[in-house]
Amino acid sequence: MPQPSIVGPDQGEVVVLRGTRMRILEDGSTTEHRLGLAELVVDPHTDGPEQHWHAQHDEGFYIISGSIRFTVGETTHDAPAGTLVMVPPGVPHTFANVTDEPAVLMTTFSPDLYVQYFRDLA
Repeated sequence: MPQPSIVGPDQGEVVVLRGTRMRILEDGSTTEHRLGLAELVVDPHTDGPEQHWHAQHDEGFYIISGSIRFTVGETTHDAPAGTLVMVPPGVPHTFANVTDEPAVLMTTFSPDLYVQYFRDLA
């Protein structure tokens, strides 16, 4: 029988990438790789990745605290706490924290294809 995964507040694998701390909460091993989940803490005045798109997975961002600026194509969207941004495959996107405060996001990867990519980058 499958077992649940319970990750406490001080648990999870931590990956640090250029001003962003990623805590991997679900790497796909519990969900048969249907879903990956991570908490991101983005330092003030930190750019995210270059604008990019994913061929095979949806990516979701829920802003828990602070504010994140998303760029989708040539359009920018400021997303304060409580905002959900879902990016389907094929949509060019990036994000940045342009504020003076850290931002905390919950990020989903469906399927979990990019969890290992972030490990490899670190």
